[in-house]
Amino acid sequence: MRFFDLLRMSSSSLWKRKVRTILTVLGVVIGVASIVVMVSLGLGLRKMEMDQMESYGGLTTINVYEGYSKNSDGSAGEQLRLDDALVESLSSMAYVDLVAPVLCMDIIAKCGQYESYINLQGMSAEALQYQKFKVGEGTLPEDPQELSFFFGNQVASSFYDAKTNMYYSDGDEEPPVDLMNDTIFYILDTNAYWSSQNPGEGQAGAQPKKFMFPTSGIMAGGPQEYNNGCWSAYCNLDALKAKLKHVFKNKPIPGQPLNKNGKPYKEFFYNQMYVYVDDIDHVLEVQQQIIDMGYEAYSNAEWIQSQQKTLGYIQAVLGGIGAVSLLVAAIGITNTMMMSIYERTKEIGIMKVLGCNLGDIRSLFLLEAGYIGLLGGIIGLGLSYGISALLNKVLNLGGALGMEGGSISYIPPWLALFSLGFAVIVGMLAGFFPSLRAMRLSPLAAIRNE
Repeated sequence: MRFFDLLRMSSSSLWKRKVRTILTVLGVVIGVASIVVMVSLGLGLRKMEMDQMESYGGLTTINVYEGYSKNSDGSAGEQLRLDDALVESLSSMAYVDLVAPVLCMDIIAKCGQYESYINLQGMSAEALQYQKFKVGEGTLPEDPQELSFFFGNQVASSFYDAKTNMYYSDGDEEPPVDLMNDTIFYILDTNAYWSSQNPGEGQAGAQPKKFMFPTSGIMAGGPQEYNNGCWSAYCNLDALKAKLKHVFKNKPIPGQPLNKNGKPYKEFFYNQMYVYVDDIDHVLEVQQQIIDMGYEAYSNAEWIQSQQKTLGYIQAVLGGIGAVSLLVAAIGITNTMMMSIYERTKEIGIMKVLGCNLGDIRSLFLLEAGYIGLLGGIIGLGLSYGISALLNKVLNLGGALGMEGGSISYIPPWLALFSLGFAVIVGMLAGFFPSLRAMRLSPLAAIRNE
């Protein structure tokens, strides 16, 4: 018997018993919807966790800080600083995509009667791209010849009135300074500034030089919206180093160490380094190599692995709860197929007497069970998307955590395809034993059956 004939006969048989078929399909719908929604909750929680960690500094990023060498007796030895030689050493490591040194310093910004103390971070243009900042206005600083600033979205709200010492409130009013358009003066020599504010007895404090630098851009987000780096300003590393050399010449640069004679070093030492690894599976290995060199290194990898393991258990439990519903639906399919065999015993006997292949009889009942699984899977999947959308809209857990687009229920394409295939397979497995019973029926006994 041809395959299409089997399809036509199986669909016709199901259509003759509409009520029973609909009730059985409904059981599959509930089972599929349950398991898909339960698994989607686990996937949604995992995805939200990963997105949140990404916003806090990346999943494959290692933060490197100064450390100390170890003496033979295990005590701390010479201080290990972060310099260009270390950048080259770390860049040669396996699995490392980029090493980004960060030169940090505090600067003072003045705009009319308003002032602010801003943390400035100098990074290479490539490293700034790796930070994945969302640009609201302008662009990231790229020109190594010109010192320009890219501000976090909360920097404007850090300005305060120097006359009244009143800060920008958290209400609906706009921040007092427009970083893109207002004229802003910057003071790089903060030590000289504080000396001028608090001169010694009988001394007049020398006023530090003020500079004007263009604003290249501002991070996307409102003045109270949290983003990674929202409180800092960023600039090109080479442009910053060139400017600092020109301004301070042989004088100490604020934030830079001094040698034993109290004089500044000729080279720059960095405050930290970002090491970007090619894959999260290699982060701990690279991190341990850096620690073995004597430096301090931190990443999110260990915490992520622990969280992923916990979320994996939660997802397994949720999936198991949904699987119980599908198991009940499979029992319903088995019951429906067994009843169908009892009702069609004479029909099966006639098919055998006419020479129908036993395999065709088995396939006929398996196809009927598969049909029920497929119909239930399609409708259940559609219901799952509806429930998922409703949960995301009502709960809005991602929005509550300050994450744009965060969803507590997430149905990826592979889960949708898996649920359909799983429903069909469960249906056919449920119909397997009834199909064997149909094959084993005696033709003569089946014909005599009323």
